[in-house]
Amino acid sequence: MQVGARSWRAATAAIAVMTLLSGCGGGGVTPSPTATPTPTPEPTAAPTAAPGLFVDAGADLGGISPYVYGTNDGPWLGVPFALRDQVVAAKLKFISWPGGNWGDENDVTTDQVDAFVTYCRSIGAEPRIVVRLKGGTASAAVDLVRYANVTMKYNVKYWGIGNEPDLYETNGLTGYNVNQYDADWRSFAQAMKAVDPTIELIGPDISQFVASPSSDYLQTRTDWLTSFLKANGDLVDIVSIHRYPFPADGQTPPTIDDLRGNSNEWDQIIPALRSIVKTQTGKDLPVAVTELNSSYTQNSGGDAGMESHYNAIWFADVLGRMIDQKVDIVAQFAIAGYWGIVGASAPNPMYYDYMLYKQFGTKLVPAASDDPLVTVYAAVRADGTLTVLIVNLGSTAATKPLTIVGNVAKSAETWLFDASHNAEKVAATPLSNGGNVTLPPESVTLLVAAK
Repeated sequence: MQVGARSWRAATAAIAVMTLLSGCGGGGVTPSPTATPTPTPEPTAAPTAAPGLFVDAGADLGGISPYVYGTNDGPWLGVPFALRDQVVAAKLKFISWPGGNWGDENDVTTDQVDAFVTYCRSIGAEPRIVVRLKGGTASAAVDLVRYANVTMKYNVKYWGIGNEPDLYETNGLTGYNVNQYDADWRSFAQAMKAVDPTIELIGPDISQFVASPSSDYLQTRTDWLTSFLKANGDLVDIVSIHRYPFPADGQTPPTIDDLRGNSNEWDQIIPALRSIVKTQTGKDLPVAVTELNSSYTQNSGGDAGMESHYNAIWFADVLGRMIDQKVDIVAQFAIAGYWGIVGASAPNPMYYDYMLYKQFGTKLVPAASDDPLVTVYAAVRADGTLTVLIVNLGSTAATKPLTIVGNVAKSAETWLFDASHNAEKVAATPLSNGGNVTLPPESVTLLVAAK
C-alpha cells in the first residue's frame, strides 16, 4: 500500500483519517486500474457426492501456518490506547513493519525498532522488518540488521527490502525499472545475509498479482515478479505479493455484489503464483501475501467500505481460501484506521474474523460446499477437537445439510458473526450426518465439535 501526500499520525487515543493512493511517492498519482473483472463464483470441488457441506475429519491435509493471522503496522499507525486489550485478544501472529511506503520515504530509528519488536513480543506476534530501498542504501540496511540481531539479539527472522518497487517509476523515480530493482535487491540481500545468515528474506512485495492478467498494467506486475525470480530466486526465501482487487476502474468503490463475487479469485491466484515460482526457480518456495484488503484507494463508508460488515465477511472467506491453499504468511493491511482491524474508538468488523479464526484448528482437513455462496473450511486442534468455519456470502439465510465423517461428536459449540452478533457464542448446534445447519445472511459461523 502506498500512502498519499497527506500523511497522518496516530495519537494515543484517536486516529485521524487520511487519503491512500496506490502511487509510491508522497505525492504519487494513482496508477492505471489494477483489478480484473470480477469472476463468476464457482463451488469448490466436493470430495464426495454428499450434498450441501462436507467435512472429512479423519483426513490430514497438513498444518496451517500461524502466520496467516497477520497484519501491517508502522510508525504512522497506532492502536488507540483504549483498544490495546482487544488487539491482544485477537491473537495476531505476524506483523510486517513499517507498513506501506512509509519505510521507503523515511529512515527508521533504533528506538522505533526497539518499540516495534517489544510490542510484537508482548502480544505473541512474529515481527518482520522492511528496510528502505528507495532512497536507502545497502549499508544502512546492514546497520539495521546488525543492530536488531547482533547488538540487541532480537533474532528478527523475517525481513523485506523496499515496498512495491514496481511503482517507483510511476511515482517520481524516473527511469527506475525491473533490471535496476533486481540488481539493487540482490546487493541489499547479500549484504544483509552476510551480517546474519539466519534471516529469511520475503520479496518482492509487488503491488498487484492476478492469475490471468487482463491488462498491460497487470501483465507488467507479473513480468516484474518473473524477472525478480530469475535474478534472485537463489536468495529470496519467501515469495510475496500484494493484492487489492478494487476499484476495478481506478475510482469506483466496490459494491457488496462486487465483493461477493471476488473472493474465489484466490483459488486461482495462489496456484498461479506457485507455478511461476516453480518455473523460474525450480523450487517450491513458500508464498506470502504481505498486503491485502478489498481496496487500494480511500473507501470509507457505505455498505462495502473497508470498515463495513460485508468487507469483514469477504475477508473471512478470502482468508479461508488462502488457508486452504497453504499460504505461509497473510498480512492484512493494516492494524488500524478505516481499513484496519481496529478503528479510532472501536474494533472494525474485520476484527471479529480474527476472534473466530483464533479458535480454528491447526491441522487442515478436507471440506467442501456445493453452493458458491456458502463456503466451508475445517481444521483439527492439537487435542483432536474438530473446528468447522462456514461463511455465508449470500444476502439471505441458508439452510444446508452438513455431513461429517471421522468425527463422533453429537453437538458443537457455536460462535456467530453476523449483523447482530460480534463473534459471540450462541446455542449449540446438534451434529448428525446430513443434519441441517442454518446460516444467517452475510455471516460467519464457527462450530467447535464437543468431544
